[in-house]
Amino acid sequence: MTTKTPKTTTKKTRGRPKSVKVAPVSLDLPRNPFSFEVLDLVSKQKTAAKKVEVLKRYEHPSLKALFIWNFDSTVISVLPQGEVPYTGYDEQTSYSGTLSTKITEEVRRMHETGSFSMGTSDKEGHTTIRREFKNFYHFIKGGNDSINSIRRETMFINILEGLHPLEAEIVVLVKDKRLQDVYKVTQDVVATAYPDITWGNRS
Repeated sequence: MTTKTPKTTTKKTRGRPKSVKVAPVSLDLPRNPFSFEVLDLVSKQKTAAKKVEVLKRYEHPSLKALFIWNFDSTVISVLPQGEVPYTGYDEQTSYSGTLSTKITEEVRRMHETGSFSMGTSDKEGHTTIRREFKNFYHFIKGGNDSINSIRRETMFINILEGLHPLEAEIVVLVKDKRLQDVYKVTQDVVATAYPDITWGNRS
C-alpha cells in the first residue's frame, strides 16, 4: 500500500514592481560632431524643449542650411528625386550600387567595430557637411543656373562619395525634403532654436 504525499502549494505573492530609473541621455558629443550625430541626439530627446537645447548647443551654419533646404518650400531642388548612384570614398573600384544599400553595409560595419561617433577623430579621410554645405547652392533653383544637369549631378555625387555614409544619407533626404522621415525634428523646433532663420521668398 502506497501512501500519497499531500501536495503542498506555494502561494506566490506579488510585490510592487520596482521603478526603474532611466538615465538621462547625455548631451555631450565629440568636438565638431557630424551632422548625423547632432540629428540623432535631437531625435533621442523626448520633449521639444530638449530638442531645441541640443540644436542651440551645436548650432552651426551647415545645420541651418540643411534645415532651410529641407523645410523651406521656396527652396526647390534641381536634382532628380530618389536614389542616387553611390560608390563611396574608399571603394571606388570595388563597389557600385545605391546609397541606401551602402549605408546599410556601413552601419553594419560600424556596429561590428563599435565605432559610430567619430567627430574630429575620424581617421578615414571623410569630408563633412560642415565643409561642403557652401556648395549646396549649386543644387537648388536659382543657385547656379549656368551649369548643365549632367555636371550638376556629377558634382552632387562627388560630394556624396566623399562624405561619411550617414552624412550622405542626410544630404539625399534633404534634397527630397524627407529629413523628418528618419530624424525626429520639425520645422517648429528648428524655428524656435534658430529664430534668425528667415523662411520663404528664396526662389
